[in-house]
Amino acid sequence: MRKCEVAVLGLGLMGGAALSALLDAGVDALGFDPVAAGSDRGSSHGSCRIFRRFNFENPNYTSLSDEAHADWIRLQSESGQTVLTETPILEAGRPGSAMVASSRAAAIAKGRADPMVTAPVANKEFPAFSLPDDWDVVVQDGGAILHTATVMRLMRARAGARVIPERASFMPHHDGVSIRTDSEEFFAERAILALGPWLGRALPPLAALLNVTRQPVGWFAPGSPETVVPRRFPIFILDRGPDDMVYGFPDFEQRGVKAAPHNHGPVVGPDDWGPPASDAELRSVSDALAALVPGAAGPIVDRDVCLYTNTAPADIRRDAGEEFIIDRWPESRLIVCSACSGHGAKFAPAIGQRLARLATDPSYQAEPFFQLSRYSEFA
Repeated sequence: MRKCEVAVLGLGLMGGAALSALLDAGVDALGFDPVAAGSDRGSSHGSCRIFRRFNFENPNYTSLSDEAHADWIRLQSESGQTVLTETPILEAGRPGSAMVASSRAAAIAKGRADPMVTAPVANKEFPAFSLPDDWDVVVQDGGAILHTATVMRLMRARAGARVIPERASFMPHHDGVSIRTDSEEFFAERAILALGPWLGRALPPLAALLNVTRQPVGWFAPGSPETVVPRRFPIFILDRGPDDMVYGFPDFEQRGVKAAPHNHGPVVGPDDWGPPASDAELRSVSDALAALVPGAAGPIVDRDVCLYTNTAPADIRRDAGEEFIIDRWPESRLIVCSACSGHGAKFAPAIGQRLARLATDPSYQAEPFFQLSRYSEFA
């Protein structure tokens, strides 16, 4: 039986970052994942995610963004590969949009100049847009395209032979965690579970707090290609009303404008990846582009599906849901991570550091708003 100090089950962005942090600290760690880094399955698949310094979801995330940004820049410098492509972020919504107000407040709280602009000014600066004159708009710096496919390759290369590319099952014990693959048995002093949509299946008591939803993604052939290239076109998030949010990227891959709804799709199982996103699922995006970003509007030329793993609202330390879980599992040597809800990728190195510390430093606790004890089931 092969032994190690820490095992990491699941090597998407969160698990990969945790394994990297452990190895950087000289910890004897192994990672387990049957899904290859370039696979189209798993929460971290695909070429890119949005990086934002100022987060409308919760002010708690701004310092986490700062921490992660420093780590992404370090990885970029050390590897010589592009991890972040800086680009402005335009966030806009109907008058009184809570999303825009929260993003604006987060920037001002960090001492930044007020990012609020009028819609006509935004339309002039970014000619692909045609936002209504009365809409609320902020244009933020500190944003970037996070090249997740590059990051995944770098993390796997860094781990090298420490990655066991097999499906693994685990069994907790009082003195550690036994892990079995088809070919070998292992015993770890502690194990980090960063299993994305499969976490609730691995820990059934947690399943009631996690909803996995199907999220369609499309690439659109732009009507005005010259207006949607990087530096002329920002990352955007548009708040069109309750449960109707759309986000998108510049055409930085010559693949079209990537855009998708940020509302929750139907609840699915963790293995329910097909079929590809349909025209009907992407209709709200097509409509939003035609009305608000006509330079980016056009036929769908490619499509994909992501899975969000959304946390339920907490009832002890109250929150509205869609927050992260980063904590030790009660009465065990397991550490659990659910950091998705569609906006977790940008924080991966900061979350990886927290997971590594939970596994190696008994005195360490993650921030209270990430702990399981905010739920009465675990209080």
